[in-house]
Parts: sequence; structure tokens; C-alpha cells
Amino acid sequence: MAMVFSPLTSSGCSSYCNLGLSWKSSSLFVELGFLSNGSKGVSAKPAELNASKVFRACASSSSDPLLVKAARRERVSRPPAWMMRQAGRYMAVYRKLAEKHPSFRERSETTDLIVEISLQPWEAFHPDGVIIFSDILTPLPAFGVQFDIEDVRGPVIQSPIRSEEGLKSLHSIDLEKLQFVGDSLRILRKEVGEQAAILGFVGAPWTIATYIVEGGTTCTYTKIKDMCHTAPHVLRALLSHLSKAIAEYIVYQVESGAHCIQIFDSWGGQLPPHMWDCWSKPYIDEIFECR
Repeated sequence: MAMVFSPLTSSGCSSYCNLGLSWKSSSLFVELGFLSNGSKGVSAKPAELNASKVFRACASSSSDPLLVKAARRERVSRPPAWMMRQAGRYMAVYRKLAEKHPSFRERSETTDLIVEISLQPWEAFHPDGVIIFSDILTPLPAFGVQFDIEDVRGPVIQSPIRSEEGLKSLHSIDLEKLQFVGDSLRILRKEVGEQAAILGFVGAPWTIATYIVEGGTTCTYTKIKDMCHTAPHVLRALLSHLSKAIAEYIVYQVESGAHCIQIFDSWGGQLPPHMWDCWSKPYIDEIFECR
């Protein structure tokens, strides 16, 4: 599941446009809600726009990238197209670079490599959006959660949080530890200009919490689902902390040059609708309310 909104900064004003939250939504194009409008082009009309999440609107600029205009619910000539995942990991040029730099964290936490990888699909296809090469777990060490990425196991959280004692390791997000993200976004914005939207992204609180609670990837999600019943106060505290940290990280990305932000609730689909409404959606709402 993914959501996208446009936190634009232009001429001293900001507009934070939520494009609808729906448990059934599985792609950004669904969230954008593109509707055919005959000869009049395409209308970007979100089906479930919550007015409370449109914080402030500002005048559009004719020079804004197509994706940005669509995210702001303006009429556009066609739906924007971009790569939703990190750059283009299927590309031969990326695989060659990965052989030279086998550590994913090195590739995703080194400014020069981030910029080079992010621009590979842009240079090949010129899509409407250029997404920063990063990971939803990238900000974790900045607020007290250390992790590694192993070749076979994938992400491994060194100290899973499942108790009140574990919560004590968390602290406010230290954005200085994420300078490589800000530097990369500034360079990408300069390189691409207004030809395409620069996209930042974050993980939704529930999805990030699954890694922190489970200790890494999982097929069953038993530990975090068990916490919903056995330690709901601990899980709620963790989710709220994540909401605040993610909100600050979003603002940081925007201030560094991101036109739009995608929110990935990758493991939201592991919850039935009524549980998603209880354990995921409210904490996505908190992200918007933090601003």
C-alpha cells in the first residue's frame, strides 16, 4: 500500500495535499485516482480526500512538473509515470555498480552513490518522477534503532522493541545523522530542475514498527500482532514515536528539495481492514497532524 502527497514549498507558501487513505489501495496510481475526462484530459481527483488533511494550499506554477500538478489535484494532460521503487535495480548499469559496492547501506547512505543511482532511470527513460535511492529503514539509527542488512536474512534489528524497557532506547530524530539524504535531494533537484518531480519517501509507522518489533523481515508477523492484544500500550507508544519521527523526516526531505513524498505501508496489507483502521491509519493521520 502506498500514499503520496505533495508538500510543496514555493514563493514562501506550503501545501500539504493528502491524496486519500484507503485500505484497498495498492498503488500510487490508485491513490491519485486518475479519472478519464474525455477530450478534456485527465482529472486527478482523489476518491477519499479528507479535507482536514489539506493543511494549506498555494497557487500553482505553470513550471511545476506534471506529477506535482497531478498531486495537487490539478487537471493534467495525462497520468504521470514514474518508478515507484528505488531507482531501477533491474538495470544493468545498477547491477554493475552494485558489484563494485556490494553493501546496500553503503549505496543508500553515500551521497555520490545515491545521486548516481537515483539518476540512472532518469537518464535512460526521463520519467515524470525521480525517486531518491534510499530505504524505509534508513532513518532508524537517527532515533535510536540500530540495524544491519544481511545478504540472506535482509534487515536485522539489533535490539527489537517489545516492552516498556525497550522504548527507553528511543529518542527524538537526529536529522544531522541523515545529512546524506538532504545533500542527495539538493543535488537531484539541481540536476533535474523542474523537468520532473523529485520524490522522497518514508515508511508508514505500522510497517516500520513490524521490523522493530519482529527484529527483521517475517512471514507471519506474530510478535507484533500478539502485541496488539498483550501489550497495546507499548505498541501505541512505539507507533506514536514513529509518527513524530517520520513527520520530521518528511519535512526535512521537503526542505532539502523533494517535490512530493510517498508513504509506503508495505505491511499494512497483513492487517484485516478493521485492524488497519485501528493500528495503521491513525498513525499515518498523526504524521499529517504533526505538521
